[in-house]
Amino acid sequence: MKNILICSLLIIWMLPASAYNSKVNPVWTDSIPAVAADVNSLDGIIAAVYDVISGAAGEKRNWDRMRTLFIAEASLISTGTRPDGSGAKRVLSVEDYIRGSGPMLERDGFFEKEIGRTTERYGNIVHVFSTYASTRTAADAKPFMRGINSFQCWFDGKRWWVISIFWEAETPKNPIPPKYLTKQ
Repeated sequence: MKNILICSLLIIWMLPASAYNSKVNPVWTDSIPAVAADVNSLDGIIAAVYDVISGAAGEKRNWDRMRTLFIAEASLISTGTRPDGSGAKRVLSVEDYIRGSGPMLERDGFFEKEIGRTTERYGNIVHVFSTYASTRTAADAKPFMRGINSFQCWFDGKRWWVISIFWEAETPKNPIPPKYLTKQ
């Protein structure tokens, strides 16, 4: 009887996970090999994310490379503040991000670089506050935007994966604290 109860609870516990996994975007494929330097270290995977979205106006991005950095169920979440002061968020899959932001990044040019980092790790899970500066060209001295990317990453025993990136841009009412402008 005890084994039946344990099995029943295990099945119930697994149902939400299997329902979530059934919604994986069918565009996703594990057949694209990751670049080893991109996924062999935490530094590598963070640098690869910044590199893949950055490029000059008219330059195509390597979206297949981006897909290799994230788990299939990954979320990219943009946050901010509405004019009335209430919070706003937009939750995207990797494919949503590529479809929605890709054309603009390629048309207008966009470079994002890390200017500060705070890292917390427990076992194989890592949280990184990665402070960024965004410019339209690589030569621009002054960024048009700064903010913080909150990366959640996981090491599966063989390679690193991005689970989610959750970000907010700096505003005059919400400046980046100095402690997030250094690499720790």
